[in-house]
Amino acid sequence: MLTVLRVHLPSDIPIVGCELTPYVLLRRPDKPVTTDDVTESNPVDGHFLRYKWYRIQSDKKVAICSVHPSEQATLQCLGCLKAKIPVAKSYHCSPKCFSDAWQHHRVLHERAASAGNENGNEEEEVFGRFNSTGSTGSGVVNMSLSGSQSSSSLTNGATPLYPPTVTQRSGGETWFEVGRSKTYTPTADDIGHVLKFECVVVDAETKSPVGHANSILTSRVIPAPSPSPRRLISVSGVDVPGHLDLDGRISSAGTFTVLSYNILSDAYATNELYSYCPSWALSWPYRRQNLLREIVGYRADIICLQEVQSDHFEEFFAPELDKYGYQALFKRKTAEVFSGNINTIDGCATFFRRDRFSHVKKYEVEFNKAAQSLTDAVVPTAQKKSALNRLVKDNVALIVVLEAKFSNQGVDNPGKRQLVCVANTHVNVHQDLKDVKLWQVHTLLKGLEKIATSADIPMLVCGDFNSVPGSAPHALLAMGKVDQMHPDLAVDPLQILRPVSKLTHQLPLVSAYSSFARVGVGLGLEQRRKMDPGTNEPLFTNCTRDFISTHDYIFYSADSLTVESLLELLDEDSLRKDTALPSPEWSSDHIALLAEFRCKPRIRR
Repeated sequence: MLTVLRVHLPSDIPIVGCELTPYVLLRRPDKPVTTDDVTESNPVDGHFLRYKWYRIQSDKKVAICSVHPSEQATLQCLGCLKAKIPVAKSYHCSPKCFSDAWQHHRVLHERAASAGNENGNEEEEVFGRFNSTGSTGSGVVNMSLSGSQSSSSLTNGATPLYPPTVTQRSGGETWFEVGRSKTYTPTADDIGHVLKFECVVVDAETKSPVGHANSILTSRVIPAPSPSPRRLISVSGVDVPGHLDLDGRISSAGTFTVLSYNILSDAYATNELYSYCPSWALSWPYRRQNLLREIVGYRADIICLQEVQSDHFEEFFAPELDKYGYQALFKRKTAEVFSGNINTIDGCATFFRRDRFSHVKKYEVEFNKAAQSLTDAVVPTAQKKSALNRLVKDNVALIVVLEAKFSNQGVDNPGKRQLVCVANTHVNVHQDLKDVKLWQVHTLLKGLEKIATSADIPMLVCGDFNSVPGSAPHALLAMGKVDQMHPDLAVDPLQILRPVSKLTHQLPLVSAYSSFARVGVGLGLEQRRKMDPGTNEPLFTNCTRDFISTHDYIFYSADSLTVESLLELLDEDSLRKDTALPSPEWSSDHIALLAEFRCKPRIRR
């Protein structure tokens, strides 16, 4: 007979919008132990499994801390309410929580004030002052959050996927049935409440339960944390007017936006590496929804993602972004070094909006193949094996040629196709393989040069180069050459970087974010504080407890493109005190980069 041996959840902290998939261990008559589902349409030995989900709703209303969403709130910032900031962001679990988060929290007040406060000195009365001792000005914090706080203020108006039914009421608690499938996605109505999953074996003929039900309780459902939106800032120092048109695109004729983002592969998002991040925020069901929400929110015309697992591309990103009008292309890393499940190997994924671009051509760069060609040509036979061991690292690049479907404000040659070449890559991570990094970047650039010579085409080179500003790979990209005295060149056991004079390219590449260093007014000046004045690059794009620096770039060909605006950078004030990435708010250890470009008009010859 069918028997349920065990039921458990990968994480007992449910988050709104993140599907819960219980682990049900069964003993079947024909198999010792299995986790395969047994449905009513396909019973086993005359039995199947019936699932139910309940929301256990207490008569006492519960508010959730905006900083520590697994904790119940004990105080509320009244300034947030008066400024019409989303009420969920106003709750804190303790005075220390409010104090520690104040620098981040104050930004919400300042943005709300700048956007809607026209009452002069009343701003001080509304927001008051907050000091390090935890005391507050008048009207800032409600220290006695009462049980009468309306739970409806914690919701976004969403309705359950399955109409709730009152099943039982006892001891001040009411059980609502909210689902009848194995999986369940919590809604805003579930916030603050415990969920119960129930699994029972049912006789297929009588439809009656056989034996007792196996059940498990979750902790209270928490809202999905949401970071403050990042603004698109003009490199002339003025906010982009209007921001979005009716269908969600950036409103500026003849321009297009490009996003580059290392999303952190689930295979690397382990508790051992990121012990500071709550386990529920590291789980893939949570991170994938948070990443999708962030990526879609940028409304980029072209999206370059790195560390996208093969199975996640096929099963999640491609179909989900298709719903938003994106066509998808993918290049998986090669698997000569990789020893895990082939379905989980990551790669580079490029998406583009079908209404803005059409696909012309795709090139795939496998650095392993280039390594084989190199060793065959220049490495003595006796050293080939050790040379390949050093060079073969499975890294790849995806190059896509697109044709724009929009005009460049009528200044272009009539009938002339506007093409754009977009390279998306993830360079080798090992810091002791400086020669391999530089060789990979040089190999990619030489390939792009061939494309450039065959067509008059703007170039975009995006990705995670695992190289800090000022390193040899960065110098090659930004300067077109590497100084022969550069310290990175000292690491070259295979002599593949010699002569140094060959480490050049003719592409007029410029780092998009270096445009912030040239801005002297307005919001662009604020961004300069987040730039390294020595390299004109962001202070960081990769931020963990053990490492903080810049590895990610968007390079463009300056002879054919101009930068119109850039997505604002994060700084220490944008991250909560004592946190690093990933976090509940930001689901990768990298930050996304986004630039808006305009094609320069061609000169008639």
